Amino acid sequence: MILPTINPTTTTAWEALKSHYKTIKDTHLKDLFTQHPDRATIFSTEWNDFYIDYSKNRIDQTTKKLLLDLAKETKLDQAIQHYFEGSFINETENRAVLHTALRAPESCHITVDDKDIIPEITSVKEKIKSFSNQVISGALTGYTGKTFTDIVNIGIGGSDLGPAMITESLAYYKNHLTLHFISNVDGDHIHQNLKELNPETTLFVVVSKTFSTQETISNATTARNWFTQHAPQDAVSKHFVAVSSTISNVTEFGIAEDNIFPLWDWVGGRFSLWSAVGLSISLSIGYKNYDALLTGAYEMDEHFKNTSFEENIPVLLGLLSIWYNNFFEVESEAIIPYSQYLHRLPAYLQQGIMESNGKSIDRNGDPIDYQTGTIIWGEPGTNAQHAFFQLIHQGTKLIPTEFIGFKNSLFGDQDHQNKLMANFFAQTEALMNGKTKNEALGELTSSTSSEEQQQKLASFKTFIGNKPTTTILIDKLTPRNLGALIAMYEHRIFVQGIIWNIFSYDQWGVELGKQLATAILSEIDTDQIGNHDASTTTLLHHYLRNK
Repeated sequence: MILPTINPTTTTAWEALKSHYKTIKDTHLKDLFTQHPDRATIFSTEWNDFYIDYSKNRIDQTTKKLLLDLAKETKLDQAIQHYFEGSFINETENRAVLHTALRAPESCHITVDDKDIIPEITSVKEKIKSFSNQVISGALTGYTGKTFTDIVNIGIGGSDLGPAMITESLAYYKNHLTLHFISNVDGDHIHQNLKELNPETTLFVVVSKTFSTQETISNATTARNWFTQHAPQDAVSKHFVAVSSTISNVTEFGIAEDNIFPLWDWVGGRFSLWSAVGLSISLSIGYKNYDALLTGAYEMDEHFKNTSFEENIPVLLGLLSIWYNNFFEVESEAIIPYSQYLHRLPAYLQQGIMESNGKSIDRNGDPIDYQTGTIIWGEPGTNAQHAFFQLIHQGTKLIPTEFIGFKNSLFGDQDHQNKLMANFFAQTEALMNGKTKNEALGELTSSTSSEEQQQKLASFKTFIGNKPTTTILIDKLTPRNLGALIAMYEHRIFVQGIIWNIFSYDQWGVELGKQLATAILSEIDTDQIGNHDASTTTLLHHYLRNK
């Protein structure tokens, strides 16, 4: 074993946290602030353009100390070293986990199987830069000599969510090219997109490590068939490029070998936007901005690798999540970006967090008897306030919530920005303080209702508060800051996985469904239903009857 294999529940820190939880679980955040007026300073940290305020969490200095003890007892420091050095920490697949290497500068040296991988990474970056510049400038054209106007990214999972989220988040920085993302195998999805495109000016980027993923190859084949209905077969090589590690499958599809951007097996799909999977990002915002995205992520890597746990942002956020998940028995966490640009961020983090840490077998191969993983969800503020915040404020569930906001807007409309940020700050204050019945009654004294009616209504207007929030305040939404933000969450995933004693970088749980889908597709194609449970058999009969 490369990583430590310590059951966290057997540690001294875990036992101490269980006892400590009993003493603090009913303490109100308002009382914690009263006891320590400097609490906001104690429980906050500043790094580059980031200010992290975690003072509105249900913790005190003892909690923080014990959580840090847990990180040390589970040997998180050793695990971080293995993570960055290229050790094969994805042990069930016998692979390194080195998406961090993809944003490292050329001066770094990182070895896998006795080979420095940085020169190869640099070469691919140069290819992305050259190709992006040629497409954006119009030097590279389609088969009729017309410049490209539309880019269609065909992939699924990390090959779609990452590039789609980043390009939408950085739409302010985009150029004249229009990006489209095709992922779902639902045929209506791709046909709807194709009918709006001009084959002479459309470039397809097909992203699949093996170039055999059912959804991606089905969509790519449909796109190629559509294209060749309007263009000669040999024009495919001018309008299709691939990001893949399987050259033979790509060339057989009809894509020229020169138009293949390589991937490596030490890059997990949900962390692959930093690789050539990010080609669509570079095409959308230009290589200079894409490189700034990588730089921001690298800076967060260095912070995570070199900063003491007491001030280490991913470590602190990961420990807070464990505190709520394993001691308060909280099942979900909300992530609320106060920027419409980041509307895809919660969905992106759902994949990263839930696919990584949704595990029930520990690194020893034994079943786990404690909770791992968290359910991640969210929408942008202020829309979220008018959707599900009622549940967070007055519902029966405890939902720790992270608020992400920016001091400066991109278009400089200060009136809108002030209103947005007023809501941003007000929500965390309201969730913490709530409203007492006396306060609610005070608001009702001017009403014409009777005292009895006021007393009754006041109950409905009462909020207990004590709802934990973390505030992530960033100067401005830039490629560099977004890169750092995404890397922050990646490292938080790592922290939690190490402490929970699970392998975060495999995804065997999604394989069974794929295997069964392949078998069932054959049965659908031949109208020969095989051996299934009664429910699935009946459903298949209903589907085939109406096909």
